[in-house]
Amino acid sequence: MKLQTHTIPYKQSLVHVSVFGNGPKWLFCFHGFGQDGSSFQVLENPLGSAYTLIAIDFPFHGKTKWNEGLTMSPEDLLGILAIIIHENNESNDKPFVFSILGYSLGGRVALHLIQMIPTQIERMVLLAPDGLKVNFWYWLGTQTWAGNKLFKYTMKKPEWFFGLLNLSSKAGLANKSVIKFVHKSIDDPAERLMLYNRWTTMRLFKPNLAALKHIISKKEIPVRFLYGSYDRVILSKRNSLKKDSKNVTVTVVEGGHELLKEKFSTVIAS
Repeated sequence: MKLQTHTIPYKQSLVHVSVFGNGPKWLFCFHGFGQDGSSFQVLENPLGSAYTLIAIDFPFHGKTKWNEGLTMSPEDLLGILAIIIHENNESNDKPFVFSILGYSLGGRVALHLIQMIPTQIERMVLLAPDGLKVNFWYWLGTQTWAGNKLFKYTMKKPEWFFGLLNLSSKAGLANKSVIKFVHKSIDDPAERLMLYNRWTTMRLFKPNLAALKHIISKKEIPVRFLYGSYDRVILSKRNSLKKDSKNVTVTVVEGGHELLKEKFSTVIAS
């Protein structure tokens, strides 16, 4: 196996890939918002002998140099995976089977991907995944023309939004954890621009829950969810897929939204 940490030419871009472990099975890892592939290094010790972990830096994250505008399509991601598989798979005469691990934003990406290539997915593990419930503000800012214009304007001149956020906090209409998360993301002008670029670029990853339920049930794909009990960003109770008790399991650990930590590595690996 020739896999190593490097950059992959794709169209006009350079996509950075981190690789951990050297196990015989492959695990593609998709990181959360504001992170990069290196965040999966905490899983090298518990998983590296059984799996080779391949973590891709999304556009405007990590070391990836994305030059395809503010759009990464699911087909783009499949194209990148195909390059990695073709370069490193000695048996190209049959569909290559692998597993997926997605965290937060990466969970939404993973959920969309399984709709496209269900026969190639051996199992899927999702850590506090986005995509199971549509956030109104995300939908408005990325899925509508007018909303995206407002989103872009707000990232340049956020004063009105900060005022609205403060009023919501005083009125008890917004959770303190969520407000803290928002401030962390947009207090700095450079971070606001990055937020706009990242959200807009990944807007085409939109899981169809009805299709997902059908695929997971028909193909009997093991899907494992892990949530933090104190997480106020992604709530486990909003997971409608957990009704499939045969193929889907949900585990809740004592923690918040940040699950890619050493103390959770064993339960993730299990």
